[in-house]
Amino acid sequence: MKFAIMINEGPYTHQATDSAYLFARAALAKGHEVTRVFFYHDGVNNATRLTVPPADDRHIVNRWSELAKAHDLDLVVCIAAAQRRGLMDENEAKRQGKDANNIAPGFRISGLGQLVEAGIQSDRLVVFGD
Repeated sequence: MKFAIMINEGPYTHQATDSAYLFARAALAKGHEVTRVFFYHDGVNNATRLTVPPADDRHIVNRWSELAKAHDLDLVVCIAAAQRRGLMDENEAKRQGKDANNIAPGFRISGLGQLVEAGIQSDRLVVFGD
């Protein structure tokens, strides 16, 4: 089965991110395909490379980056939601006249069309968070 995943909540503020990560990992372990993980609303905060959790806590951003690398996952961050929250890749930072970027490895910024496409190409779109 092909799954697309949408995450609407930020890390460390809601169970949605951890549940989505565990769902994706379990689906991949069972041989299913995850066509895309789309981060929307506060969910875009899962993509910042500047997250520094305490040493005894899980590092959610790194978990997503590592899972993406291991399984060639497409981690897409909504550009409009990212801009509102100060999250930018190198190209967007240049376009907006900013002097830095803060997107974590494995994530990319794109538009809502990527969510629509993922829903069309997948058997199920699973949404985590409000």
